[in-house]
Amino acid sequence: MAEADPIAELRGAVREVAQQLSGKGAGAEATLERPPQAEHGDYSSNAAMLLAGPLGKPPREVAEELRSPLGERLGASADQIEVAGPGFVNLFLSERWYRQAIAGLVAAGEDAGIRSAEETERVLIEFVSANPTGPLTAAGGRHAAYGDALARLLEATGHGVGREYYSNDIGGQIDRFRQSIAAAITGSEPPEDGYEGAYVAELGERLAAEGVDPSDPDALAKRGAELMLESIRETLLRYGVEFDNWSSQRSFEESGAVEAVIEELRKAGKTFESEGALWLRTTEFGDDKDRVLLRSDGEPTYFASDIAYHRDKLGRGFEHLIDVLGADHHGYLERMRAALQSLGFDGDVFEARIMQFVHIIERGERTQMSKRRGDFVTLDELLDDIGVDATRFFMLQRSHDSAVDLDLELAREQSNDNPVYYVQYAHARIASILRKAGEEGIDVDAALATDLSVVAAPVEPAERALVKRLLELPDEVLEAAERRAPHRICSYAGTVAADFHAFYRDCLVVGAEGEGVQESRLAICVATKRAIARTLGLLGISAPERM
Repeated sequence: MAEADPIAELRGAVREVAQQLSGKGAGAEATLERPPQAEHGDYSSNAAMLLAGPLGKPPREVAEELRSPLGERLGASADQIEVAGPGFVNLFLSERWYRQAIAGLVAAGEDAGIRSAEETERVLIEFVSANPTGPLTAAGGRHAAYGDALARLLEATGHGVGREYYSNDIGGQIDRFRQSIAAAITGSEPPEDGYEGAYVAELGERLAAEGVDPSDPDALAKRGAELMLESIRETLLRYGVEFDNWSSQRSFEESGAVEAVIEELRKAGKTFESEGALWLRTTEFGDDKDRVLLRSDGEPTYFASDIAYHRDKLGRGFEHLIDVLGADHHGYLERMRAALQSLGFDGDVFEARIMQFVHIIERGERTQMSKRRGDFVTLDELLDDIGVDATRFFMLQRSHDSAVDLDLELAREQSNDNPVYYVQYAHARIASILRKAGEEGIDVDAALATDLSVVAAPVEPAERALVKRLLELPDEVLEAAERRAPHRICSYAGTVAADFHAFYRDCLVVGAEGEGVQESRLAICVATKRAIARTLGLLGISAPERM
């Protein structure tokens, strides 16, 4: 962010003093954490324990040696530095430090809390990519929310990001889909493992009205997939998810790219023939078994198509590939990394995030879902019921590798028990405070320009807690991006809201007594409002002004 980062400055001061004491460069990894109890200070560092080994001294002795130079380095920012426990260095920060931190948050403007990663890349995230054989389901909604939030996080931390949807519009599932539509048109029985449900009948009616011949398999499959993909696009747009590129497996295979990559692997000496099929030696790069590229009938496998597709992604200039995949794709990561290594790429350019299931809970019971049976909750139905914001928040609040139980009754509630309502209400409450200030003739912009360093009143505990929470935003965003963990932002947004509600309870804002106190608290409100809006924006969720 544009202004100085107070936490980064504190961490830098601790590490600088530690390195000076060691004389060996040790201490660069010293941490700065908020201790669980307030009596242990505002922040605590493990620097002494890291230096104890290199210096050959007990940690508490090292901590004592760190205390004086650290106090000199921090100056008026620290009221007290103490040594505690096995050798923790605890920092008690001054009121001046807090006032400066508040001023810095306000001065940073809308970009407060955002810091670029040390190394940035061009990243392509492929997500959703649901087969165009039915409406987008609730499970697809989880993939969409996750992929989009991850893209937003990576963009916020300086990466170049592409969003891509890969349509599997050819193959066995499309054949069954086409046969199911034909059966709907002709009134015959659908094939075994075919697709059922009202949407198939509606597609049949529409294709018949367009004059598509049910006995023309290619035309029926192509047009049916096109219509389903149009429906998926509309649902995703409603959900706030847009893609930079829509890739088609059919177009890709027709281009000759699959044959080309197979020939490239042959020339590299990474293939072999067995039982009439062509295999790729993926075990050479850590896969648990070799994989078939060409079946005995000469037809390429899905894996061969996927290799060509990922080869194409890298050929477009992307440096890192992230695939968001379903729970049935375990083992895909090692397989694709082995394939890319066979082509001469670093396997680490590819990563896969495996999404776990979504369980829709209604009156304490789970709804079973099957697209083929026509018995499933569509994403559109979910959006009609609980809205975009609640759907996205509930889909994102758990780690992608944990199942989500989406309780519809809770998601419908307008109460503090509903986590997205709780966060949004904090934003709306701040907007109400700022409106009230304006109605009472207070120039909020002028208040924000006040020199807070001259405020003599003490910084209340609730103010301290909220300011420290706001200062965590840069690290939270960076860590969420690096760990591919949007759920961390949901959690952070909730803690900011909780700290703000406590601040609102304990600290009068408009009409607060004491020179500069009202101005300081208005500044905290504005900084908090921006932080909540920023975190919700990273999740693709709105920040309402009124509720």
